[in-house]
Amino acid sequence: MRESEPEHTRIVVIGAGPGGIITGHRLRELGIHDFVILEREGGVGGTWWRNRYPGLECDVPSHLYSFSFRLKADWSKPYARQPEILEYLQQCVDELGLWPHIRLNTAVESAVWDDENSCWRVTTGAGDEIVADVLISSVGMFGEARWPEIEGRESFAGTSFHTSQWRTDHSLVGERVAVIGSAASAVQLVPEVAKETSQLYVFQRSANWVLPKQDAPFTAEQLARFATDRSALEAMRATIIEQIGPSRPFMNEDIRRACEQAGLGNIAAVTDPVVRERLTPTVPWGCQRPLFSNEYYPTFNRPDVELVTDPIVRITPTGVVTADGSEREVDTIVYATGYETTRYASSVPITGRGGQSLDDAWSEGAQAYLGITTSGFPNLFMLYGPNTNQGSLIFMIECEVEYVLRMLQRMDTDGLAWVEVRPGTMAAYNEQLQRDLDEVTVWDAGCHQYYRGPNGRIVTQWPHSMYAYRDRTLEPDPVDAYSVGVR
Repeated sequence: MRESEPEHTRIVVIGAGPGGIITGHRLRELGIHDFVILEREGGVGGTWWRNRYPGLECDVPSHLYSFSFRLKADWSKPYARQPEILEYLQQCVDELGLWPHIRLNTAVESAVWDDENSCWRVTTGAGDEIVADVLISSVGMFGEARWPEIEGRESFAGTSFHTSQWRTDHSLVGERVAVIGSAASAVQLVPEVAKETSQLYVFQRSANWVLPKQDAPFTAEQLARFATDRSALEAMRATIIEQIGPSRPFMNEDIRRACEQAGLGNIAAVTDPVVRERLTPTVPWGCQRPLFSNEYYPTFNRPDVELVTDPIVRITPTGVVTADGSEREVDTIVYATGYETTRYASSVPITGRGGQSLDDAWSEGAQAYLGITTSGFPNLFMLYGPNTNQGSLIFMIECEVEYVLRMLQRMDTDGLAWVEVRPGTMAAYNEQLQRDLDEVTVWDAGCHQYYRGPNGRIVTQWPHSMYAYRDRTLEPDPVDAYSVGVR
């Protein structure tokens, strides 16, 4: 560590993705300027900065996947792609004047709670120490790539990479390419890659429901109206949020049946009946993460695209071997195998009271009160934390940030040095949450989900509607919900 005095600030925010941007803006609106946002990457945008694979886009309508305080009138189409989303986030940072608070290329190596002085001691990758009263984690779910455990993976002599680490310097034109995985990133990636490769192999472990979506680009007339008539822009957002906000689609049998019918209609685009059958899911819609694409299934009508459903047994220096003994020789392997979605803030080495790491505290699965605070870690607040995945990430984070701001105001008003959710409060909340999750029977239909922690408990999903989460975070906490320390 450098031999220098530590820096002092009131608040350290980890991550300059949507959560960090919302937090920074709202802090400044409340007159709080004593904070820093630490971002490990070389730019703002979080997952939209890190992920740049072809075809990457959001599955939430663009007018809702944007900040309530910075509506965008010129989205090119209903579901924006990564470059447009990243540009929007960058513009927001510029317009909101957040750059003085943001430090790029600054990873958090550790954050340790100092009980004696009631503060967090944050160490960066450069060895600098920042002392803060409050730590806000905005690392989200999609920060760490998940790599499959396949024999011989490191032996491959060609080019290989994960979708989250897309090689923009490597051309796939004319190559034989294997895409391992068939969930969200593959569904978006495959149609684009197929336009360049000489042969594309898509290795599918299990078939997913992929629904169509209405995604025709906005017309010039629509864009002109959004640009000149604020009420039209607000009405578009309001219409979307009123459709999504109160909905619990996984609990609604009519919605599930309709989605399966739409999915089957989408799969009907595949002309080969054998391939079509192998692409047809055997589990109910909602058991896996819902996926959307108008282009994925037609891609399998191409003569240079092969769907492979035999299990992979090993990778050789030249290709991929499946259980039937076949080896498909390829030049490049793309791993579309997702992320370590259940770690949340524990992906950063955070140590709370008594020297306990957050990783150890969550050894049986992440849990937090409202997905925001967890016992044993005073003055630690999380955005998009455990069991808050529902609808629009942006909407949910805005609810979380407002809750955190009320806690900060309480600390100021009551002269508190620290606040910590009581173990009983967190336990009672999570026991009820798990009972509510058990009612969503489709999540127990035997899928290989990213929803579950080490003990099998669902740690990602919010079982109710977005509106229900908003209302819950607005409710006053029980009077004894938190332990507190006076300054």
